[in-house]
Amino acid sequence: MEKNTATQILDVAQEMVRNRGYSAFSYADISKQVGIRKASIHYHFPSKDELVKELVKRYREGMMRACDRITQSNTKPDQQMFQFAHLYRNGLEEKQICLCAMLAADYEVLPQPVRDEIQTFFHETEAWLTTLLQQGCDAQHWTCQPSVEQEAKGLIAMLQGAQLLARSAAGTATFEQVVYPLLAAKFPSR
Repeated sequence: MEKNTATQILDVAQEMVRNRGYSAFSYADISKQVGIRKASIHYHFPSKDELVKELVKRYREGMMRACDRITQSNTKPDQQMFQFAHLYRNGLEEKQICLCAMLAADYEVLPQPVRDEIQTFFHETEAWLTTLLQQGCDAQHWTCQPSVEQEAKGLIAMLQGAQLLARSAAGTATFEQVVYPLLAAKFPSR
């Protein structure tokens, strides 16, 4: 793959999917924005399904890099929790929601390889968050009920749901009003 053109295609496709969803973009849309022919897109990504699979893989890897940066920040667990929430808030500033949340809405029409990548995204994100929650529990900063795994799933659902609410309210203020007071109450600074 020629990195520059393929990256441009993925960048444009990611923006489109995070704004419109899976069914509401086409190679013609990408072609117009990148300034190349549809045949050139097919050269890099023979089908829309392959493009979206690569898009989710890239997004998943980016999320894991962001989570690793949070871990390496050596801040307290409660601060890391807020840094994690900021990842979701920051997308809203660009008027975008989580790629995998957007695609999950279309889950039934997605091909299995894309579904597998989405499941891997959620599994890896939940595993990272579970580790963070467990660290906070071990340090007696907070408790997780009924389990750290359930708490991780609930937090991801809250963050993605807050993105949807904020999107319909056309601003990050709704996200901040929903998420940050709940995080501050559940994960107090120590």
